[in-house]
Amino acid sequence: MIFAPEFTSSLSVALLMGLFSSLHCIGMCGSIIGSLTFSLAPEIRNDKKRLLPFILSYNAGRITSYGIAGALAGLLEVLVTMPLGETHGHRILQIISALIMTGAGLYIAGWFPRFAYIEKLGLHVWRRVEPFGRKLIPVKNCKNAYLFGMVWGWIPCGLVYAALALTVTTGNVLQSSLTMVAFGLGTLPAVLGVGAMIGILTRLAANQRFKQIVGIIMIALALLAAFPTLNPMAMTNPHAMTHE
Repeated sequence: MIFAPEFTSSLSVALLMGLFSSLHCIGMCGSIIGSLTFSLAPEIRNDKKRLLPFILSYNAGRITSYGIAGALAGLLEVLVTMPLGETHGHRILQIISALIMTGAGLYIAGWFPRFAYIEKLGLHVWRRVEPFGRKLIPVKNCKNAYLFGMVWGWIPCGLVYAALALTVTTGNVLQSSLTMVAFGLGTLPAVLGVGAMIGILTRLAANQRFKQIVGIIMIALALLAAFPTLNPMAMTNPHAMTHE
């Protein structure tokens, strides 16, 4: 039977990672949305129908940056696998991805707070792009909100880096980019703060047992990344079997 190791970096897994990451990102992302909201004119800020396009534009920009970061991660995969060979290079990336995802799972569960130090990896990039975000305040139109989101999409975040680690095992640049887009879509419920959803996520974020369950799920996904043949959803590849 031919196993599909790409399952561990599929769009569905990335979407779930984004949703789980929301438990961590409610505070930080909520404060960014607050900065955007309070920079708007009072007549827009106090009218939900007029405010929503700005929030959607911001998130579209943020997810665009995730897609760009995913494409760059896909290029990194190509650069790594070229000198090492596709099989060995991909295997090394699988293991590195699994280690980072395991760290993220332990972090969400509250068992490895030092995982947050991984965010220092993005400080150099953030220092360069953050001034562009400040120049967009106050946000006057949806275009500026979109650009503001693109800037804040690069804010250092360990869980975003865990998603990026996942993307480098997808096999190509396009899939890497789409995987990060899926991750971004998974974070939308918390960042948009839609109705009762934000209240539910806030309560879950305060529930240590639930966070431990989420952390264990992340660790399980990491094991699938390291050992794809353990994947219970293995699929037969008829094309591959034809050429055996």
